Amino acid sequence: MPRHAGLSARWRGVRDPIVFYGLLALFGASSLLWSLTAAALYRVLPRRTGERLGQWMIWAGFRGFVGAMRLGGALECDFAALDALAEAPALVIAPNHPSLLDAVLVLSRVPHAVGAAKAEIWDNAFLGGGARLAGFIRNDSPAKLVKQAVRQVRAGRHFLIFPEGTRSSARPVGDFKGGFALIARRAGAPVQPVFIETASRFLAKGWPLFKRPKLPLVYRIRLGQRVSIDGDVHEAVDRLHLYYRRALDAGDP
Repeated sequence: MPRHAGLSARWRGVRDPIVFYGLLALFGASSLLWSLTAAALYRVLPRRTGERLGQWMIWAGFRGFVGAMRLGGALECDFAALDALAEAPALVIAPNHPSLLDAVLVLSRVPHAVGAAKAEIWDNAFLGGGARLAGFIRNDSPAKLVKQAVRQVRAGRHFLIFPEGTRSSARPVGDFKGGFALIARRAGAPVQPVFIETASRFLAKGWPLFKRPKLPLVYRIRLGQRVSIDGDVHEAVDRLHLYYRRALDAGDP
């Protein structure tokens, strides 16, 4: 093997984590700056203006981060399925949840979307201000979550919510909560299943935040058939859970 080929391989082994962690650091710094700015704007802007600005900034920031990850060779993913949702009527977008990266991937392709936010995100200095300005809904009160989510969907916005409520605790998908189906029924909007598949455990439940993953991160994202929720919500949730299990089992990488 030529000497320069060996040097190239060693440099790639160093470059990949440098690029990866450099992008994560840039994402963190920009998120903090916007979160602080958004927290101030939240106090002075009219709600509708603030929500539209906040949603656009989340979309633009996440899209830029994902684009940089792809350009740097740290991420491989075909986003054609999600791009098809950008101009669709209001939907309850319901992906499975293998990792913390899932919301970033989805929101990077779907402008003017909102979602449910856990208390730790709502109170997070890096993300909380942006989430509040954009109209995201803190999910520690189920009744309030459903009511405000219905308002957002009826206003024509996509609502992102993970049916599992947290990152997947079992393969191919964990147990479902019923909130996503109740929101869809009350808002009169269909559920859009989204199947996110990856062999990587990066930022899955139990993954240490600064542990280096094997690069590139490879994701496949598919859309399922849209489902209108009529009748009993619990039966609909059970049917959808079975549908997700079968779809993810069939496409498991």
